[in-house]
Amino acid sequence: MRATRARHTMLAFALGAMAVAYLDRVCISTAAPAIKSDLGLDDAQMGYVFSAFTLAYALFEVPSGWLADRFGARVTLTRIVLWWSGMTAATGAAAGFGSLISLRFLFGMGEAGVLPSLTRAFSRWLPARERGAAFGLTLMAAALGGALTQPLVVALLERFTWRATFPILGTVGIAYAAAWFRWFRDDPRTHSSVGAAELALIGNDPPGEHPQVPWAAMIRSRSLVALAGMYFGAIYGWYFYITWLPTYLLRGRGFDLSAVGWLAALPLLGIAGGSLAGGLLADRLARRHGARVALRAPGFVGLPLAAVAIAAAVATADPRASAFCLAAAAGFAALGIAPAWSVCLAIGGRHAGVVSGAMNTFGNLGGVTSPLVIGWCLDAWNSWEAPLYTVAVLYGFSALCWLGVDPTQPLD
Repeated sequence: MRATRARHTMLAFALGAMAVAYLDRVCISTAAPAIKSDLGLDDAQMGYVFSAFTLAYALFEVPSGWLADRFGARVTLTRIVLWWSGMTAATGAAAGFGSLISLRFLFGMGEAGVLPSLTRAFSRWLPARERGAAFGLTLMAAALGGALTQPLVVALLERFTWRATFPILGTVGIAYAAAWFRWFRDDPRTHSSVGAAELALIGNDPPGEHPQVPWAAMIRSRSLVALAGMYFGAIYGWYFYITWLPTYLLRGRGFDLSAVGWLAALPLLGIAGGSLAGGLLADRLARRHGARVALRAPGFVGLPLAAVAIAAAVATADPRASAFCLAAAAGFAALGIAPAWSVCLAIGGRHAGVVSGAMNTFGNLGGVTSPLVIGWCLDAWNSWEAPLYTVAVLYGFSALCWLGVDPTQPLD
């Protein structure tokens, strides 16, 4: 019997979720110069605004991952998308620093758990051999969503105020949430589009009673600790690209707003390509060398190359060459991102939502740190060299952390 392909529709929904998430997450970085001017904010205050989202996102990752494990991805992701879409729309009503930072914190609280929810869906809907590529595609969609956001927001700002732009963007997620809730089911066995041959291909057992989370084993797991450290450094760099990069291109390299809209998208395109390549490479290496080599190699090779590319971006006097070096750095660093999520499935098993939430918590703590450090450095030295070198150093740290990750040692 020929297998149905409903799992591919599920994957398309996952790609859509990440694209919409990054549409709403990245839009504030492109609008930041207009927001700063209108509300009278300085660089340090804007850094706090950027980090408020990421701090809340980090704090609520594990609880949201547990909710996805406990109640399933259908309800959990629907709640997440509706919440963040409402906060996106409300951002246009910010009256000052206090209200803006509060709205961004609530935004992060609501969006936390989107990737753990999708991880839970993948664990039920995808056979193991397809998960690396699926994570690569999902993270690629996130980066492409962020890349397309840059010129889109520039176009909207040329026609509307920043206050009107945010409600327009918020409506996209509401439409997505309605479609997801109507189509998706937590158990593919209950979905009318999934045939018997596809169920056999997926190969997962029916869901049973959810076991107690092994918190002590998680804390003792060297692989999870190393994975968390790796993700901290990798996402530290990722958040530079989605927060301060447009300002760097405007003030540090002298581009106009129109050019910034496209050049700021280049690193996100690099992340898209790197995420997909890393996922595909991990799946291919796994068939020849096993999971231990396959899931560690892309990040261990890519992160040092990313650090070198960051140093080249600082050293060159050519503004366009600097922009392309940053894009290359982003792509190299992203090689290990998709394999990291596959490691969460490998070591987490039925607790994949909680494990991936724990990893993403530390990654987003790196995301909290990045905008703050860059804002402080700009206020202290009015120079972009120190902020960019911190990205290079953290990439080197992340590469070393991969040595401590062993995906063949599950928690259970």
